Amino acid sequence: MKIFFNLQHAKYITQLFVHIIFAVKGRSNFLSEDRQEEIFKYVSGIITNKNQKPLIVNGTENHVHILLSFSPVVSISDLVRDIKNNSSGFISNKYFKGYRFEWQEGYGAFTYSKSQLDTVYNYSKNQKEHHKKKSFKEEYMDFLKKFEITYNEKYLFDWYE
Repeated sequence: MKIFFNLQHAKYITQLFVHIIFAVKGRSNFLSEDRQEEIFKYVSGIITNKNQKPLIVNGTENHVHILLSFSPVVSISDLVRDIKNNSSGFISNKYFKGYRFEWQEGYGAFTYSKSQLDTVYNYSKNQKEHHKKKSFKEEYMDFLKKFEITYNEKYLFDWYE
């Protein structure tokens, strides 16, 4: 008996939740509080335009946390590249005439189950409070340990403490 599988009619069902973290180049505090709402809304729009569903975009003056429902119609690396490219142009034009705003190279992407979403959402939402106790480097290193990720220090962010 032959089983035929026609990709044209196949339906794909996924439920993927990804937490993405990246930083401002030089870890400069360019994402001041008075700019964050507009910048984070702009980033949410980029994500939506890439057929993804942003659950929260938040951060501090020097880094961003994104929690999204991820549809694998695009790779995570392409999505992050597009978020960074488009938002850096917006930020440069809106806030830094004559200066080119840049994100630091690299990012972290971590997956979660549906049962963990409230915790990750609230963690992202409360970044300002969280960073009164912990530096970005401490936070990021905690993620690497929690997810048991082996890494080479030279490939991590440039740390400016």
